[in-house]
Amino acid sequence: MSANPASTAPEAEQPTGSGSGSRPRIPKVPFWAQIVAGLVLGVLLGWLARSQDLAWLVTTLDEIGSLFVQLLKLAVAPLVFFAILVSITNLRQVNNAARLATRTLLWFMITSLIAVAIGLAIGLITNPGSGTGLTPKDGELSETKGSWIDFLTGIVPGDVITPFTELNVLQIVFMAAVAGIAALKLGEKAKPILTLSQSILELLQKALWWVIRLAPIGTVGLIGYAIADYGWDLIGKYATFTADVYIGCALVMFGVYPLLLATVAKVSPLQFFKGAWPAIQLAFVSRSSVGTMPVTQRVTERLGVPKEYASFAVPFGATTKMDGCAAIYPALAAIFIAQIFDVQLGIGDYLLIAFVSVIGSAATAGLTGATVMLTLTLSTLGLPLEGVGLLMAIDPILDMMRTATNVAGQALVPVIVAAREKILDHDAYNSASPSPIDSFGDDADRDEIRDAEPKTAVPATA
Repeated sequence: MSANPASTAPEAEQPTGSGSGSRPRIPKVPFWAQIVAGLVLGVLLGWLARSQDLAWLVTTLDEIGSLFVQLLKLAVAPLVFFAILVSITNLRQVNNAARLATRTLLWFMITSLIAVAIGLAIGLITNPGSGTGLTPKDGELSETKGSWIDFLTGIVPGDVITPFTELNVLQIVFMAAVAGIAALKLGEKAKPILTLSQSILELLQKALWWVIRLAPIGTVGLIGYAIADYGWDLIGKYATFTADVYIGCALVMFGVYPLLLATVAKVSPLQFFKGAWPAIQLAFVSRSSVGTMPVTQRVTERLGVPKEYASFAVPFGATTKMDGCAAIYPALAAIFIAQIFDVQLGIGDYLLIAFVSVIGSAATAGLTGATVMLTLTLSTLGLPLEGVGLLMAIDPILDMMRTATNVAGQALVPVIVAAREKILDHDAYNSASPSPIDSFGDDADRDEIRDAEPKTAVPATA
């Protein structure tokens, strides 16, 4: 009799139904299927709105997509601040924290160099700016500009409020880093602040889960409006450039990353993509590395990376690690714009592109898009900033694949570093699965309880 209450305890938590068992449940549609359905419906509605000239439908799609992005943007500023602050203080729980941080940054730079080299090679082979029919007159001067002076002076904010109201993520990262380092120096005196920061971070992540679950609806609006507003004719003018970006990102994500996993980390590339897939698919839809950050951190932990290290590496990568937006894209875009404006680029220019991609990638920190990084590259090369206007029309289509590549790289580097430092939980890595996105939300607490023992064992054996 004593075993009976224990065995029936889980049943007591379930809703009451028929006497013999649980009530029939409507099967859940997998999140990836919801995303695909959103993509298909968005394309159909966008085509319908454009072909039938339905202005009300175009407006509706725009409002739906904009609202989804706005909800993501609402959480970005506080999420970045508290994630960076907490992640820095969490490093004190990890052995050899300085070496882990240094090697993380080193691998960020190595993968960025490889990505920019692939972008340059594809651009030189395909000549994406030739035969488009576009002219310099088609470009408009970009309102968003980037230069090295702006980049360096823009790191330090003039006050503590403006970075949050204007969503200047780079300045938010700076303030969070300063606060995190100061908290480390204060030690026990800072414990109440750190406890509060951790609670606020968990609150923000919980709220963001609710927004993430709206991604299929947001997909309908974002994709539908892109098709309705731009049309297939406009996309056709950028066919080579669009294909170059997608091919370049695919080569990095499905070529370079698996090679590094197999040879450097010595783990299964297929298993990595199985575990990281929820973050990659959400990044493709949301076009937001920062908005995807909680999912990226969760899948990275499920791949066996110690939580203490992942909570540093993933937020750091979400604001600085941009192989798609800051490496492949600006390399191809610089070649594309140079060809449109009939400017010859030399070896020195290509080396400058690589330098900007590696050093200036933090300039892309933000919710979506890579406009600042592109203007930084163009201004460094002396190319006309009107070229940015040529690419803005097609940017949402490109940004989906760019962001997916960004996020894949943000999960990849912690796995590589953890494997080389021998703190990767290989059992957790090999058992990671592309579980539905729902399990990252309401079931997150249950997952953490279930996975607590293997996760805490990793740092102990390091």
